[in-house]
Amino acid sequence: MHASKGDRLVVHGRIVGQHDRTAEVIEVLGENGEPPFRVRFEDGHETVMSPGPDTVVRHFPDKDRR
Repeated sequence: MHASKGDRLVVHGRIVGQHDRTAEVIEVLGENGEPPFRVRFEDGHETVMSPGPDTVVRHFPDKDRR
């Protein structure tokens, strides 16, 4: 999994009824765009994570990056 600052990670719910969560990559801590990533979730919570198979990267064009 590769991501860049500004990309979004969509973490799919693991059980029935659990909603997907979206987090913005605010820092890439691994080499060459690899995990771990420092992310900020929609509720403002920040954490360092190494995404699992239930996570998808949504890449955004450079012009949309902060």
